[in-house]
Amino acid sequence: MSHAKVPNVLQTTEGPVTAERYRLLVESVTDYAIYMLDPQGTVISWNPGARRFKGYEDHEIIGQSFSRFYTEEDRAAGLPERALSQAAEMGRFESEGWRVRKDGTRFWANAVIDPILNPASGRVLGYAKVTRDLTERRQADEALRRSEEKFRLLVQGVTDYAIYMLDADGIVTNWNVGAERIKGYAPEEIIGRHFSLFYTPEDRESGEPQKALQAAIENGSLEKEGWRVRKNGEIFWASIVIDPILGDAGEIIGFAKVTRDLTERQKVQAELDAAREALFQAQKIEALGQLTGGVAHDFNNLLTAVLGSLELVRRQIGDERQLNLIDNAIKGASRGISLTQRMLSFARKQDLALQPVAVDVLVAEMGDLLQRSLGPLIRIATDFPADLAMAAADPNQLETAVLNLAVNARDAMPDGGTLRIRAGNEAVGRGHRTGLPAGDYIRLSVADTGSGMDAKTLAQATEPFFTTKGIGKGTGLGLSMVHGMAEQLGGRLQLDSRLGQGTTVEIWLPAATAAIAAEPAPRPVEPRTEADMAPRPLTVLAVDDDALVLMNTTALLEDLGHRVIEASSGQEALAALEGGETIDLLITDHAMPQMTGAQLIAEVGERWPALPVILATGYADLPAGARPGVLRLNKPFWQADLEKAVCAAMARRATAAAA
Repeated sequence: MSHAKVPNVLQTTEGPVTAERYRLLVESVTDYAIYMLDPQGTVISWNPGARRFKGYEDHEIIGQSFSRFYTEEDRAAGLPERALSQAAEMGRFESEGWRVRKDGTRFWANAVIDPILNPASGRVLGYAKVTRDLTERRQADEALRRSEEKFRLLVQGVTDYAIYMLDADGIVTNWNVGAERIKGYAPEEIIGRHFSLFYTPEDRESGEPQKALQAAIENGSLEKEGWRVRKNGEIFWASIVIDPILGDAGEIIGFAKVTRDLTERQKVQAELDAAREALFQAQKIEALGQLTGGVAHDFNNLLTAVLGSLELVRRQIGDERQLNLIDNAIKGASRGISLTQRMLSFARKQDLALQPVAVDVLVAEMGDLLQRSLGPLIRIATDFPADLAMAAADPNQLETAVLNLAVNARDAMPDGGTLRIRAGNEAVGRGHRTGLPAGDYIRLSVADTGSGMDAKTLAQATEPFFTTKGIGKGTGLGLSMVHGMAEQLGGRLQLDSRLGQGTTVEIWLPAATAAIAAEPAPRPVEPRTEADMAPRPLTVLAVDDDALVLMNTTALLEDLGHRVIEASSGQEALAALEGGETIDLLITDHAMPQMTGAQLIAEVGERWPALPVILATGYADLPAGARPGVLRLNKPFWQADLEKAVCAAMARRATAAAA
């Protein structure tokens, strides 16, 4: 224990320091209040430093108790007396606290009190007291403390960001409310654990956490996005920023880490990307549909001319060998008709006979056909609920679609397997995976256990003429036809396939409504009888911009005994009608330049309303502006189809005249 003593002489390198020189030394200090107290605490000396920041002159304070420097609260608590007592007992007293200047203002002081002892007896002769004004330092410390508190409150108040610190080794040292909300850990659960806990197992194995800290050190900061793991094991897409924290000597003492949950943004972006991709696919399919529909239309015109000419030539040939050649050509043209029907189905321009269809009954009736088509190595399994609703569909086209899917499945299972055909009632709401409008649907699925498709093949599967089969083994129109039929019916085609795991094709069809159920089913075409024949030869105005088709139509009509006036455009047809010659029937194509068939029919309806009209077209939908109830003749047509259409048109006129 050291005790202050009043020296008579101080020894320095320059020789002894006398008491006078010691007094001069104390008197020259202005940053410290240095003064002496007697044993009772009365001030007995006073230096310039004491005068400067306590405000008292020598004569004002010497002889006064030092307790007047304390606040009233401290004096009431006996702090001055305890300070002297402790200095005497312990050999030293040091503290910080508020002190009072002469003018009553307070300042924060560091006070040291040392007892002055009698060397011989050890009795306390007085006290040496040194006081330093620390107000500015305290204000700076308080400002720093307030700033740190505000920052702490700010960080703790942030809930949208996980803000926390790591030590130099990556151990979590603090944790804010946002981190708890985003990552799921309470502070006591995560502080003291390594931050790699937030990474996926794959990232941990590849050393991603350590790489992140090293990158932050080398670059001064790290910012990136990636998958992170919550306490419950759920992964989320995060934006992370790591900044190194440096010590006074420039050493790494830790890291500041900020994490933001971007899962919702990632989800929205993924949905936007999916929507863009869907729009791109829809536009591509639409463009292909328009191209395919145009090709099929032109092909229909060619087939119309080919079939008509073959029919007429066949009647004039008696040689058996030549007849066989003609029949072979007709079969080839018939296969061409089937091809155009598939193309038009993809383009959603095929004529569909919409009616309620019991899907389970339709598939059951196809059982023998399907088994013969698939062969003995493939087992067929079906599953239909008892309460399966009726679908709004064309039964013939739906049967063809199921057969197409079955044949595709067979080709994917060369070593055999199972074909499962199922159906179920589905209520579709907003945002459904199919993208269908809300409503009731029938989901018909055809699944195989075959080779499946990779992602690239799956993306192209419904494109027309795309096939994975060998040359000559497929047209590439099977799935395209099914896709077009489903879309035209107001449904959807969905494909799910993985390489080596088989393929599932779903046809979503609208459930039959009461209105559709009330419509009578189309009557089958009856064989031609004498009563069906036109009662007399007619004068027919035939209109088509395609010379081959026009010549064929004329030849077929003339062979039936009618007189034909030809026109290659709508304007020529109107001129013929205006010529004053009696015309009994108008047969017109639709797709013609300048004036379409629909426009011609509308003009004729205005000026010659009693004239029967037949619209010959290969498209399913009535053209815009077409007269309601107009009689249609689907291209390509046989002579029997043409004859039946003529009879029907004349019968309509007779009925209208009788009314």
